[in-house]
Amino acid sequence: MLCTRCRIRTAVTDDGLCTFCSGTRPPLPDGLMPSVAGPGGWGVATWPRSPVGLARAVTALLGVVIAADLFAIGTGLHLRGLWQGLVTDGALNIYTGDGRTAEALYGIAAISQGVALLATGVVFIIWFHRTRRNAEVFDPSVQRMGPGWAVGGWFVPIANFWLPYRVASGVWEASAQTRPDGGWRTVPRTPLNLWWGAWVVSLLFTRVTERLWDRAVDAEEVVRAAGLVAASDAVDIVAAVLAVLYVRAVTGMQVERALHGRAPDGPAPAPVTGAHK
Repeated sequence: MLCTRCRIRTAVTDDGLCTFCSGTRPPLPDGLMPSVAGPGGWGVATWPRSPVGLARAVTALLGVVIAADLFAIGTGLHLRGLWQGLVTDGALNIYTGDGRTAEALYGIAAISQGVALLATGVVFIIWFHRTRRNAEVFDPSVQRMGPGWAVGGWFVPIANFWLPYRVASGVWEASAQTRPDGGWRTVPRTPLNLWWGAWVVSLLFTRVTERLWDRAVDAEEVVRAAGLVAASDAVDIVAAVLAVLYVRAVTGMQVERALHGRAPDGPAPAPVTGAHK
């Protein structure tokens, strides 16, 4: 019977989970050597832990983020339309009950976005750290940064536009699937690169539009800022969708990597350097 969680490995526990998803620690398969400490001296586990459950939680929360963004776009465009009426024909709908209701809904949308992003960020970082720890078991030679940077890298000003990508790059390389004969199979980094690019663009766009919105005074400025905020929310939706694809890709590779249970024959790919690696 297949594992009820990952649907790939054979179930070995009474509740239908495989050794990977249940968190048990059987002896390592031939070819996967336990890594006591990686570059820099950090300690790691000797067996990978399943990221499947966390990946499902992240995916669900990203769906909530998308729903919150759609709500914000709808309420924002409605509020923009009321201000546009003030610009074009002097309509005072923005000062009536409809206008106050629109502003209240827009405020609720902003709060819902913040809560959804915070919850998603916490669970995503937990998932990200687990995949990084697993990567140390799969192939410590391609890791450029310690597992702690999978958490701390997000909180370093300015450098957080680069450090998490370096961690993710090592995770992707170590999680690369093996062919049935044990050889190395190159997996294109398209999901990783698209997600990271969209995330950076979304973060920068959001910061710019928030400042424009805060500084808007007259009706024309409000209309312009509201339109840009709605556009930034749309970019955020694209980034969330790409994040789902990235999470699914890494999780799938790590499950398959554990299923094969062996390191690729021959030397691992050389660490990649350069501005985008």
